[in-house]
Amino acid sequence: MSIEHWLAFAAASAIMLAIPGPTILLVISYALGHGRKTAGATVAGVALGDFTAMTASMLGLGALLATSAAIFTVLKWVGAAYLIWLGIKLWRAPIARESADGTMAAPVERPLRIFLHTYIVTALNPKSIVFFVAFLPQFLDLSRPLFNQMLIFETTFLVLATINATTYALMASAARKTIRKPKVQAIVNRTGGTLLIGAGLLTAGLRRATA
Repeated sequence: MSIEHWLAFAAASAIMLAIPGPTILLVISYALGHGRKTAGATVAGVALGDFTAMTASMLGLGALLATSAAIFTVLKWVGAAYLIWLGIKLWRAPIARESADGTMAAPVERPLRIFLHTYIVTALNPKSIVFFVAFLPQFLDLSRPLFNQMLIFETTFLVLATINATTYALMASAARKTIRKPKVQAIVNRTGGTLLIGAGLLTAGLRRATA
């Protein structure tokens, strides 16, 4: 693989990842609600979810989703329903109260549950799988072994996705320190919940690439 192909892929991936989607919205919501301690679980969920989506696309699932209306529709509605459920859950989330020592007493949320939520949102998005099928081939050099190139591209994307999710999580957890008033927290929760519900509705309206 030439350095030009790799740099082009890395630049395109970084730009795409910087645009917040449902996964990043979830990362931000958890960071605002629970602080920096959730970063490890959310970032791990993002990384494994992207790994699952990219590997599935390489194994041919993306092509199958692009041609099979039934399979695409099932995954689309499952992903949409899950995003809407998470949005409603965030909308109704309890407000973290400031304790006597000045710390924020956030509702307890198990790291495993946070990890699973983030993983499912990332991996169960049919648009992501189909996207990888359309995205990766543009940067492949057909005159060279494809497996090694795919491995390098997947590793590059996962590293960039991990850095991106970590950055958003740390920025959101830092901003959380300024959010002390219950009314402000409620606005943040309901805004994030509304965005997740909106993302779910957009997912429900997705069409196959061949449609």
